[in-house]
Amino acid sequence: MSEKTERKELAILRILKNAETPLSSSKLLENLHAMGQEFSERTVRYYFQVLDEKGLTENHGKKGRVITELGIRELARAKVFDKVGFLGAKIDQLTYRMTFDLNKKSGTVITNISFIETEMLSRAAPMICQVYEAGYSMGTLMALFKSGERVGGTIVPAGMTGFGTVCAITLNGVLLAHGIPTHSSFGGLLELRNHKPSRFVEIIRYDGTSLDPLEVFIRSGMTDYAGAIKNGNGRIGVGFREVPTDSRESVIGLIEKLKDVGLGGILLVGWPGQPLLEIPVTEGRTGVVVIGGLNPVAILEETGIKIQSRAMAGMVEYEKLFHYKEMSDRIALF
Repeated sequence: MSEKTERKELAILRILKNAETPLSSSKLLENLHAMGQEFSERTVRYYFQVLDEKGLTENHGKKGRVITELGIRELARAKVFDKVGFLGAKIDQLTYRMTFDLNKKSGTVITNISFIETEMLSRAAPMICQVYEAGYSMGTLMALFKSGERVGGTIVPAGMTGFGTVCAITLNGVLLAHGIPTHSSFGGLLELRNHKPSRFVEIIRYDGTSLDPLEVFIRSGMTDYAGAIKNGNGRIGVGFREVPTDSRESVIGLIEKLKDVGLGGILLVGWPGQPLLEIPVTEGRTGVVVIGGLNPVAILEETGIKIQSRAMAGMVEYEKLFHYKEMSDRIALF
């Protein structure tokens, strides 16, 4: 297959992966033209047929096509240089698409998803809840998805349960809805001493990676939630944001409102133009440290329970989320 053909196939797969519903050839064509891709409707139909035959897409009749799990894996194998900077763009896209209204307590929030073997769920629940209880989670809400359910472009595999956590990028969406633009700088591993933030031990910038930083830290066994929970000395995943200096008081004012709806996740707010935990901040901006959305499942990896996590998996209605203290009762229904 030529490089040109491969790029066209990947462009189609990327659009389908980001779509919440099946796309027709005409709708896909609109998206491709918006990307600057030269396609005709006939060409789109041809590529649909090719991708169907490869098992990368699935035909839903008049509704259009959806990407399959095989198609998602094919995207993951795409050339790395094509994906560098993609994470930063995805953050901006999801922030813009999020519809959650803080006052109405309704709309969509951005959600991560982790796959856990269903039979391991009861054993995993108490550890997950410990992370929430200690305050090292992005809010107090979660979701559970049965095998076969779809979250964004991800389908929960057979024999697995999808555990959903609120992604910290949700805070970007809330701030934007209140007129506060947010720049996401990096994901980092934050060292705690006596339950208090001490220093960053690792950072990965969003604009220079094709992988979510917290996923990397979790898979590499670099976190220490067990220590953080036991005696307040450990390492947790966080994100670093910058907001306009003039918005500092507004951000602080939103913290309690976010906590009231189960979305509290802001750990620290710095001072205008001043370093925060030794991290330089751009002049005219204020640094903000937010708690990582994948934190509750990281402790499972530490204890030998294997999980597969996908950050920023998709949008979920706020009403589908529930308080972590309900987890055991919800599992019983499975």
